[in-house]
Amino acid sequence: QVQLVESGGGLVQAGASLRLSCAASGRTFSRYTMGWFRQALGKEREFVASISWSGGNTYYADSVKGRFTISRDNAKNTVSLQMNSLKPEDTADYYCASRNSPSGNYRKPTDYDYWGQGTQVTVSS
Repeated sequence: QVQLVESGGGLVQAGASLRLSCAASGRTFSRYTMGWFRQALGKEREFVASISWSGGNTYYADSVKGRFTISRDNAKNTVSLQMNSLKPEDTADYYCASRNSPSGNYRKPTDYDYWGQGTQVTVSS
């Protein structure tokens, strides 16, 4: 069982930055692929970014590439999402997720085993 708790969401203006964090329980965190997804009101949950167990491989949705950076600290059991140059269309609930495999380009919600409760990000124009 893995428990994930996100933090760092908030209300910002377009062009600002936010850093989301996800704290994970479990001794085997370093074996997991970690991902961030988001879900805007009335829309399906969509992939944002993922990172392999070592941090050596990262994957991004085209819509955030060059603006968002995913990273992890296995010693602290945390994964972060640095979001720069935020746009109103980035407004959504952001979720951290884990998959019990060390690496791979996993982009579907069904690829992931455990989820956090989400943190809200609102970007005003």
